[in-house]
Parts: sequence; structure tokens; C-alpha cells
Amino acid sequence: MRAMSWVLAVLIAFAAGAALAANPVKITADTFVVNEADTEAIFTGNVVVIRPGLTVWADKVVVDYGEGGPESIKTFIASGHVRLKTEDQDATGDRATFNPETQILRLSGNVVVVNSAGTLSGPELEINLADNTTVFTGGKGGRVTGVFKTQ
Repeated sequence: MRAMSWVLAVLIAFAAGAALAANPVKITADTFVVNEADTEAIFTGNVVVIRPGLTVWADKVVVDYGEGGPESIKTFIASGHVRLKTEDQDATGDRATFNPETQILRLSGNVVVVNSAGTLSGPELEINLADNTTVFTGGKGGRVTGVFKTQ
């Protein structure tokens, strides 16, 4: 599964950003709504999340921060034209979810991951950061496709 290791690298950076690690995170959007009763923050319209080494774009980002406030994120969900970009890699899909407790990151819906080594695409990608495994699945009637450059 050596080919999958570069997929993991792009998404680890996203997970670290979603968990609001020590580095600052800048979020811009057309609209920002905080719902204290539901302990969530909702960013909509041209959402851009920037942290060192990673930029995330989406139509909407919902952060469920739980009772501990913004420092204790329970889930991070980006939806609609999701793009995750690092210096070396670019991943796109319809929806990205991250759960810091389980350390599971999912990118789903027309997923495409590109870097200098090649391109992988398929319906869903799941990264388990706890056990360092990556699964790209074809789903019902779908297929996983990889195109790799040789040197």
C-alpha cells in the first residue's frame, strides 16, 4: 500500500488543522453563525480555512465544539466542493468529516487525490490516524482508479 502513503500525508495535515493544534487557524466565510445551544459554529459561503501547510475550501463548514468550547472540537464537517491543499498534494471531494476522538477522517463523493506521483480517485477515502491505515473504497457500483507516473 505504498501508493496510499501520499494520500495519508495530505489528509493528516487536514486532521491536525481540524483539531486546532498549536498552530493558528484562520477561517473566512460569507456568513458565520454560532449556535451556543447546539455548541456549533457554522461557516457558509466561500469558506476558506488556512493553517500553516494546509488550505481547505468548501461551501460550508460546521464545527461541533462540545461543552468545552472551541478548543474541544468534537467534529469538523466540510461540505460542497471540498478541496484540501498542501504544498505537494491536492484532494477534492463533496464532503470531508473528521472526528478527533476516533481519529477517523473521511473524504467522500467524487474523491480525487493528486500529487507528483500520480492520481487516485474513487467514491470514498477513509483515513484512520490512530492506526495509520488508509482505505479508498469504490462503494456501490464505483471503482477506485489510480494512475501513477513512472520515472
